[in-house]
Amino acid sequence: MTVPRRRRTRPTRLLLALALAPLLTGCFASAGEENGEQATGKSGSRLRVALAFPPAENLSPYGADATILSRLGVTEGLTSLDANGAAAPALARSWQRESDRRWTFTLREATFQDGTEVTPARVAAALTHATEAKPAPAALSGVTLTAEPAGGDRIRVTTDAPDPVLPLRLAGPALAVLSPKAYETKGRVDPVGTATGPFEITEVTGSTAATLDRFDDYWGGLAHATGIDARFIADGTARTNALRTGQVDIAEAIPVAQAATLDGAVRRETATTRTTSLHLNTRTGPFKDPALRAAARGALDTGALAKGVYEGHADAGTGIYGPAVTWAAGLREQPLGRAKPATPDGTAITLATYDNRPELPEAAQVLKQQLEKAGFRVELVVREYSRIESDALAGKFDAFVAARNSLLDTGDPVAVLAGDYTCDGGYNLALLCDQDVDRAVAKAEAATDTSARQSAAMAAEAAILGTDAIVPLVHQRVVTGVGAAVEGVLLDPYERTLVGTGTRR
Repeated sequence: MTVPRRRRTRPTRLLLALALAPLLTGCFASAGEENGEQATGKSGSRLRVALAFPPAENLSPYGADATILSRLGVTEGLTSLDANGAAAPALARSWQRESDRRWTFTLREATFQDGTEVTPARVAAALTHATEAKPAPAALSGVTLTAEPAGGDRIRVTTDAPDPVLPLRLAGPALAVLSPKAYETKGRVDPVGTATGPFEITEVTGSTAATLDRFDDYWGGLAHATGIDARFIADGTARTNALRTGQVDIAEAIPVAQAATLDGAVRRETATTRTTSLHLNTRTGPFKDPALRAAARGALDTGALAKGVYEGHADAGTGIYGPAVTWAAGLREQPLGRAKPATPDGTAITLATYDNRPELPEAAQVLKQQLEKAGFRVELVVREYSRIESDALAGKFDAFVAARNSLLDTGDPVAVLAGDYTCDGGYNLALLCDQDVDRAVAKAEAATDTSARQSAAMAAEAAILGTDAIVPLVHQRVVTGVGAAVEGVLLDPYERTLVGTGTRR
């Protein structure tokens, strides 16, 4: 689709916006981003950014496109995550837990990009729209909440069951707050000109490009860059070449095979909470049999993937949570109840993945060889992500290789378990529905103490791995290409941010 550019006049509230302190989301290990300092407001250049994933759902915030919006500085929620993974203020400047099921959030003064004010009623309406989305955003998997104005500048959020991590949950990119205009078209959510972030989408050209202008009335201050010209380039080599030849200033997800070709000054490696895993279809096909799933797991050499395909830019898979989740290793439990491996004896399977992350097709090719060596017959399918996601979620493949950030949707380690591995999970690539797993995840969700929640999460991880529905392959470190003249790029382990008020060239 092409959205026409519209003129805007400089808002009268600019001076007030300049007086406000900026959002602290940018306090990650980055290249010169102000650590809570006010942007100077000086005129700057436009940023040229190459992203790996074209929009798959018309830039709806409720699915995979939510991170496109957050990484480009378009959308915000009530809260954000700080460098330690704790909830930090965003559109809510503070919050208080009134009871085990009720929270009150106090809003800061802010404006939507269409010029309307951010009010408790509008925020409550935005959250209500998210709760009604089908499928539900991953951040709301297994959670029922209601939102309503609570008088003055406050909004009250009530959950049907105790939710001790609600402030973390509301930081999820899929729970971005948009103006009422975003929801005017039935069945579609439109973030163009309706968000609250420092950059406003003014034009979208299908799945190839987007133009963003600086939002001058942003509550966190005037961004250094006057706008962003984003290109969606699924091919990793093409993204790298665009950076190398000066066509773009920032290129995300540089393939490890291309990383060595970049000068060290423009190559940034970030430890992330992203794990690449093999998901085995437990609902239909050969891997409905736990014994064949056990045979597939036993056939794989994850260390070879980390050293070979990822050239040392990853660690061999140990669980759903990798080394970047620093507390996980000390609490990890051994999977129980695994089936005895069967003999594949020529069992035919379809293995699929996507090529937006260039290592995945190569990893899938190595897996194909390892599985064939064990006695499976393997057909490999590779497509661009937007053309394969729906088929994967519908169970049209026997096995699927995917990279997943375990703390992306919320900063809560339990949320990914509920969203990806339970009977009602919205992103359940293995189509797993196991009562023992659901009970273990429910126990983790009910834990209110941080340490108890972490321990319960690891017990649930053991239950999930015991089904052999998922085989963790590698824990990734992401390489981002950043032009030598660019400062202030936001690189964080949760992969939610990329461009902010301090990003400039």
